[in-house]
Amino acid sequence: MSGAVLVAVAAAIGNLLQGWDNATIAGAVLYIKKEFQLESNPTVEGLIVAMSLIGATVITTCSGAVADSLGRRPMLIISSVLYFLSGLVMLWSPNVYVLLMARLMDGFGIGLAVTLIPVYISETAPPEIRGLLNTLPQFTGSGGMFLSYCMVFGMSLMDSPSWRLMLGVLSIPSLIYFMLTVFFLPESPRWLVSKGRMLEAKRVLQRLRGREDVSGEMALLVEGLGVGGDTSVEEYIIGPANDFVDDQDISADKDQIKLYGPEEGLSWVARPVTGGQSSLGLASRRGSMATQSALGLVDPLVTLFGSVHEKLPESGSMRSTLFPHFGSMFSVGGNQPRNEEWDEESLAREGEDYTSDAAANDSDDNLQSPLISRQTTSMDKDLVPHAHGSLASMRHGSQVQGSAGEPMGIGGGWQLAWKWSEKDGPEGKKEGGFKRIYLHQEGFPGSRRGSIVSLPGEDIHAEGEYVQAAALVSQPALCSKELMKQHPVGPAMVHPSETAKGPCWRDLFEPGVKHALVVGVGIQILQQFSGINGVLYYTPQILEQAGVGILLSNLGISSASASLLISGITTLLMLPCIAVAMRLMDISGRRSLLLYTIPVLILSLLILVLGSAVDMGKVVNASISTVSVILYFCFFVMGFGPIPNILCAEIFPTRVRGLCIAICALTFWIGDIIVTYSLPAMLKSVGLAGVFGMYAIVCIIAWIFVFLKVPETKGMPLEVITEFFSVGAKQAAAAAKSE
Repeated sequence: MSGAVLVAVAAAIGNLLQGWDNATIAGAVLYIKKEFQLESNPTVEGLIVAMSLIGATVITTCSGAVADSLGRRPMLIISSVLYFLSGLVMLWSPNVYVLLMARLMDGFGIGLAVTLIPVYISETAPPEIRGLLNTLPQFTGSGGMFLSYCMVFGMSLMDSPSWRLMLGVLSIPSLIYFMLTVFFLPESPRWLVSKGRMLEAKRVLQRLRGREDVSGEMALLVEGLGVGGDTSVEEYIIGPANDFVDDQDISADKDQIKLYGPEEGLSWVARPVTGGQSSLGLASRRGSMATQSALGLVDPLVTLFGSVHEKLPESGSMRSTLFPHFGSMFSVGGNQPRNEEWDEESLAREGEDYTSDAAANDSDDNLQSPLISRQTTSMDKDLVPHAHGSLASMRHGSQVQGSAGEPMGIGGGWQLAWKWSEKDGPEGKKEGGFKRIYLHQEGFPGSRRGSIVSLPGEDIHAEGEYVQAAALVSQPALCSKELMKQHPVGPAMVHPSETAKGPCWRDLFEPGVKHALVVGVGIQILQQFSGINGVLYYTPQILEQAGVGILLSNLGISSASASLLISGITTLLMLPCIAVAMRLMDISGRRSLLLYTIPVLILSLLILVLGSAVDMGKVVNASISTVSVILYFCFFVMGFGPIPNILCAEIFPTRVRGLCIAICALTFWIGDIIVTYSLPAMLKSVGLAGVFGMYAIVCIIAWIFVFLKVPETKGMPLEVITEFFSVGAKQAAAAAKSE
């Protein structure tokens, strides 16, 4: 995974430049207003600082749609060019109007970077470390602020500090970023697949994953092209084939699915559970999830995601064999060479009369691995390849030889597979259709006879062992409803390039996408109004009260330099906390970090209210306020700082991801402008205690929102997350109707 890590680090330099710029302008403006005599014109002074916010807001309105059309990498290249040019213009800046133009250009670069870097990292990172890598932008942004404060503080000690040099230095790291985006960063493989550029996507994935066989993930990326769709939850019991009656012909039972493992001779049988409810349903079998559902307020989507993250206890030999990483129990192999190209030649099946009907009440014939691994499947004459050769599918009764092969899981314990189902239709015709399956082991395994559920009609040996697996079943992206209406011969599928479409505003009204937008926009609004801008504004004053300013003045440091040093120290405190968050992001999860860190923000803000409203003595007030500010910063950067952007980069379908995250980013920038410029007026009207009290109330609302609406997405492939939103939206609608 070193390829994905290096790519994420290189991409996150864009956020380092944003942090660098934010800190630099905070120090440089002290000298800008002296040169241009802006002490009596605070509007222009504020505009110099705010112009980057305005530029970021303006560019965000179109960045998402353009990124969905042109790609993520070109937009990052443009961002680096804008950073570089703005640095050069600020270095020149003969008057305030040129400076304003340069700040606007700088804002364009910031807007593109902040909006698209989380998307880019999410689309290139493996699910297991996606949270860690997507916390890098927060770390590099704070690191950039710290480095910039150190630079500006050093320059402020000079006899005649140059604000032009302070701002112009930005062009040096911008040039490095430009070279990385042009010569090192690849295009997002998910975007390449969305445009039908399959070979390029495959080469990028091979580089990012450090292995040749990426067919399983390629299949996942293709399935992510769909938006919306009718998804159902099913449940399977999986056990070794020899645990069932030996003389029973498995292929003769349409309710059974035969699975082939990574080692030759290993096979298992999967039976759909009848009359039971999967743990992916509205109420989990676990007490904690049942308690949340009983409240009647928690979004069914939260319960649905939560059931996946139930701890899997170790269960002995079969689990370690069948589910090493829930990897290749479907992996199959053979000796025939496979065509690595996405072959567009039709492989028509002859002699059979099929009528495809994916929506029919069909039965399961078999379950097959995605896109087949490098060792292609060896099959008998009953095997039916689809029309373009990228997926092999089996008819009822076909057999496959098992052989050793690499794991074919898609990450996070998930396996992608398809099933071909058929039944006898009118006039003796066979009706069938493809279904896509995302399969995942349930939160607790079964063992021994009848310990979880009885398999109707089956005799399981006493020494048998089996596990439960939940499945999300829906229409494959390559087997659309439009294709089914054409009644193709056999299990045909379209080529991925025919499925690839550009972003469409109509897709935003899909129930799953709307549901995700509520989560994304809601958490961005609450983050901006949770008080970070107010605490940043007040920090120098608090530390001044604590005696830090007096200490620094005794060392011969001017008030302007002392302010910069205080801000640098505050930023430095954030870095180890962000490092802790990076470690916990894929262990504890996004939702858990928010639920545990937001209460500390509330407590810190309430203590600041107390310190502002009650006079306990100068020293006591300053000490309490200082501790509260430090706690607030540390816990904010562990949770509410990085997680909104991480979530927004994960919960939208590939086709509209750029468009949706632009909407969320636009919310972020508008909220930032409102909070920043309403703060002075609020301080005058309700005072410092009133402002911090309002922030505390917003944090309480934010905690409730996270508890009720924000699901846990750690370790899950992006395509599975969007499928869950589709299922959750349907369940929420059904729950609303039943009330």
